[in-house]
Amino acid sequence: MKKTLAAIMGATMLSTPMALADSWQPERPMTMVIGFAAGGSTDIQGRVLARTLEEHFGQPVNVVNQPGGGGAVALTRFLNAEPDGHTFMFGVMLGLTFSPIVTETEYDIDDFRYAGTLVGGQFGVVSRGDAPYQNFEELVAYGQENPMTYAQQLPMDQAIMQLIADQEGIDLAIVPTDGGGGMAPLLLGGEVDFAFSGGTHAQYTPTGEMNVLAFLTRERSPFYPDVPTLVELGYPYAMDDFRSFFLPGGTPDEIVQAFEDAARFAVEHEPFVDVTVDNTLHPIVFMDAEETEATIREIRAANEGLMAN
Repeated sequence: MKKTLAAIMGATMLSTPMALADSWQPERPMTMVIGFAAGGSTDIQGRVLARTLEEHFGQPVNVVNQPGGGGAVALTRFLNAEPDGHTFMFGVMLGLTFSPIVTETEYDIDDFRYAGTLVGGQFGVVSRGDAPYQNFEELVAYGQENPMTYAQQLPMDQAIMQLIADQEGIDLAIVPTDGGGGMAPLLLGGEVDFAFSGGTHAQYTPTGEMNVLAFLTRERSPFYPDVPTLVELGYPYAMDDFRSFFLPGGTPDEIVQAFEDAARFAVEHEPFVDVTVDNTLHPIVFMDAEETEATIREIRAANEGLMAN
């Protein structure tokens, strides 16, 4: 059962510093793979999560960034990882729920195991704070009179923005990026007109440097309650996503259970909760291994239906 931020913050904080002695334990330093460049929200959360896991597992956790394709590059490389628990991913689901629909990939859902979810998505469309459009309707009106450039991060956000541009008669040029760390300088430097953000905007909206125009999630963000979703604006497109632990296919059940337990520890560990909620403005959302895999398959089926239509 999913636990919301309110439920988790009301729970008793775990006090055990390491995994129980009778559960699986890593025998050497571990590697956490992140499918986005340094500086974005996934990377920011992941680096604090690595310290949390060091406390839980009692081994160093090294972070390796493998950006590209919204996580697809990292997932492709991850196919060859040893299923011994020492190499794992902290990643978004879209590399599994969307990328294989629109491009040929060497992997699919059945090639991995899923060991728990920690964070909910906050996908949004953002502009500079001083842009001549302060909401999505104004952006569309501006784009109908002026060519525009859009910084994408994922295959699905690109597909959605292109569909909207075609529908609204906007001359749109797509600029690819490998994550929030690559998007932010392009947007703030005026090299693109608007952009997709998976959460990097949280660092810039308090100062007014960025403005969230709309959310791509099915529900509004609890951190920006006045910003509508694309669905509310009349566009039948949504991107729901979560950040979870992925393990190589063939990983034994006891290791999957150990990472599920680590996810439970992390979502109640104050440093990780603080950076996730207060710094990157993402909700803490816990799902166990079984629900994580079920959610991936559910979103994948929904995305296939969306693209078929």
